[in-house]
Amino acid sequence: MEHFDSMERWLNEHWVPIALCAAILLTLLIPILALRWDLAWLLIYAMLPVYMFHQVEEHTGDRFREFVNRKVFGGVQALTPLAVLWINLPGVWGVGLLSLYAVSFVAPGWGLSIVYLTLVNAVVHIAAALGFREYNPGLWTAICLFVPVGALALVKVSALPGVGRIHHAVGLVIGLGIHAAIIVYTRHRAARIASI
Repeated sequence: MEHFDSMERWLNEHWVPIALCAAILLTLLIPILALRWDLAWLLIYAMLPVYMFHQVEEHTGDRFREFVNRKVFGGVQALTPLAVLWINLPGVWGVGLLSLYAVSFVAPGWGLSIVYLTLVNAVVHIAAALGFREYNPGLWTAICLFVPVGALALVKVSALPGVGRIHHAVGLVIGLGIHAAIIVYTRHRAARIASI
């Protein structure tokens, strides 16, 4: 248990700078990959570094977690550092990696999971900005990266042969499902804290 706690502390301190370094490296590989891959495949790949740049804006200084706890939950610590790690590492990086594997070894349409996850996240950030009438951490990359790159990926992947409604439905369910799970978790935790 002590080993797990020390690993959690280390990840909490370092995962955002790691995301920045990984995003830069993955982005610099795009011109090389473009020599062999078609645009749709390349855009699915690009979703991962795009999302990592977003995570840097969102989570530097733990500001997204603090924003959510202050603005949405009135100071209650509904969103924990451990939850942030689970959401962003397996939840985002994992979906991105699985999307790339699915595109490579199953069918191109299964890459839509990371595309929809990105677009749903953009909608959430933009809706929150309109609702609160203020900036929220991650808003600028959601507008400047998620919307254009995600929309282009959606169009290009949708145009590939064999991509059908099932791929869109599963991708959308994954994108909405991850965000719904976050809402359920934070509301449940906030209610539990309030009842103590």
